[in-house]
Amino acid sequence: MERPMLRYLPPALIALALAGCATTTTKSRNLATAELADASGRPVGTAVFSRRGNEILINLSVAGTPGAVHGLHLHAVGKCETPFTSAGPHLNPGGHQHGKDNPMGSHLGDLPNVTIGQNGVGTADASLGTDAAAIDAALFDADGSAIVLHAAADDYRTDPSGNSGPRIACGVLTRG
Repeated sequence: MERPMLRYLPPALIALALAGCATTTTKSRNLATAELADASGRPVGTAVFSRRGNEILINLSVAGTPGAVHGLHLHAVGKCETPFTSAGPHLNPGGHQHGKDNPMGSHLGDLPNVTIGQNGVGTADASLGTDAAAIDAALFDADGSAIVLHAAADDYRTDPSGNSGPRIACGVLTRG
């Protein structure tokens, strides 16, 4: 009579194997992407929006923009016509003021600054929070959303835009 192999595996190895299976439920899945372009239409970056559990995450990669610290925001309209004012104000479904350091803040569209090196390359990661259903509804409402890179750093407190200067790149969120 053959015995099942699991009977001969040490308990610690079985626990390790089962723990590995459990972690597969925390993997993220892509919700959206945005291809950022500068005012001349030249591609300068990609933002990937993903969901891990109930958390919505953003991963941004930028190449070919001025080396500096730049403000980064989600804007309320999925349109990127230069000078990118077509993207509207910051995404702010809760009606808050701007900035993580503002006692009345912050907007859903307030993201961390991104540091672009002198070589024109930078990355940033951010969490939009853990109310995935509400965030999804705000991102993909009737007029969509955009992600915008600004010329200057966000001061994280000045309403409505953190003194982050002109909009230098923009990308419309596209599901999938």
